Amino acid sequence: MNRLAATALAILAGLTLATPATASQWKWRDGARIVYSDRPPPANIPERAILERPTGMARGAVPPSPSGPSLVDPTPARVAAAPASASTEPALEAKMRKEAAEKAAKEKADEAKLASVRADNCLRAKGQLKLLDDGVRIARTNQKGEREILDDKQRAEEQARVSKIVASDCK
Repeated sequence: MNRLAATALAILAGLTLATPATASQWKWRDGARIVYSDRPPPANIPERAILERPTGMARGAVPPSPSGPSLVDPTPARVAAAPASASTEPALEAKMRKEAAEKAAKEKADEAKLASVRADNCLRAKGQLKLLDDGVRIARTNQKGEREILDDKQRAEEQARVSKIVASDCK
């Protein structure tokens, strides 16, 4: 008899403890499937699709979680429906904005540096082109370290090369 009483007491305790868990569950129909959750359904679920709600709970009593309800049967369609870019964490959004601002500032600094280099190249190329056009004798050092004077053919090649630089860098 003692064993029978202990068994009955265990069953009674089990039923008593299980009741609050089932009483705090939401149950609604989402398309062709039934969803169970401890959170209320999302706002796009109509009232007629809600099959069960916790005792004494209204639909808006508990705010939905940022990632939506915890589903018993998560499907890829439901996961894909959650917006990937909408974040409710301010720290994460602030970090993303800061990274975007840093990236934009870096790109702007790179563009400014490139513009400065081009302006310097333009100035030097224009000076070199003026020197070549004036007909002044120009000497340069060859591979052996010897000084050599440009002849007319070499001067024309150098003028063509410098003219291309002026055309590309002096816009």
